[in-house]
Amino acid sequence: MAFTPLNALNSFLAVAKRRSFAAAAAELGISPSSLSQSVRQLETRLGVTLLSRTTRSVSLTDAGSRLFEQAGPSIQKALEALKGSSARPGEVAGRVRLTVLPLGWERVIAPVLPRFAARFPKVEVELQIENRRADIVAEGFDGGVTLEEFVARDMIHIRLSGPARFVVAAAPRYLKRRGAPKTLRDLAAHDCICYRSPNTGRIWPWDLERGKKTWRVPVRGTFTTNEDRAVLRMTEAGLGLGYLFEPDIASHLKSGALELVLEDFAATVPGFYLYFPSRTQVSPAFRAFIDVVREFAVPPR
Repeated sequence: MAFTPLNALNSFLAVAKRRSFAAAAAELGISPSSLSQSVRQLETRLGVTLLSRTTRSVSLTDAGSRLFEQAGPSIQKALEALKGSSARPGEVAGRVRLTVLPLGWERVIAPVLPRFAARFPKVEVELQIENRRADIVAEGFDGGVTLEEFVARDMIHIRLSGPARFVVAAAPRYLKRRGAPKTLRDLAAHDCICYRSPNTGRIWPWDLERGKKTWRVPVRGTFTTNEDRAVLRMTEAGLGLGYLFEPDIASHLKSGALELVLEDFAATVPGFYLYFPSRTQVSPAFRAFIDVVREFAVPPR
């Protein structure tokens, strides 16, 4: 690959976004060796190291983080402008990048996509479905979908769904073997399927409530995971109590595969939201996406 500052910068941004030379090379349609050479040439030109490389991982240095945060959004806007210039008058083109909480993918985003694709066939949609709090500005996302409690106050947000509960449930075989907890203190004597946060590396406590009282209950058990579906599968297999999103287990409750326990302490969340930084920074492609999302959105309370 011939060296030009913009080509090299785009190469670096692709690696920084993916944290992988192989994945970035596949995205750009070049070989990993060519991509690595381009990034090294940029580092030589700037006189700093941008990426820390090991045989297993790629991470950003302080200089790399600053460049990624400062150049990423501008380069993304430039690429969107190039895509948009190829569209016919009045036609929307470009790309929409979203970070989506896994719980919100099937319920609030999947139904939107067919309608959006039919209306705006020249817009590319990239979804990063993950259980973490992404920095949508620094990482070049147009917006994100998450629960209300995780939306920063300085973000514009659109409510996408109504309230729902997080509940404690168990398989009948587990309850037959261990009995059902009657109080929150009883949880200490039970096997609880633990969830480890990808953000902090810590085991999440269970948020429970009754009336105006709330509790964050530390739990422990034999099994721990960082994937929501795995919590459900382990709970269904009778390995312990699970802290689950009630809409996701409605069919399991109806069939009797799972039963609720401590239902009086189930915690209610207001719903999922689409959030983004500022209306002044919204691209035509993302504006089109917002317009379609509003057709599915739940009216404000």
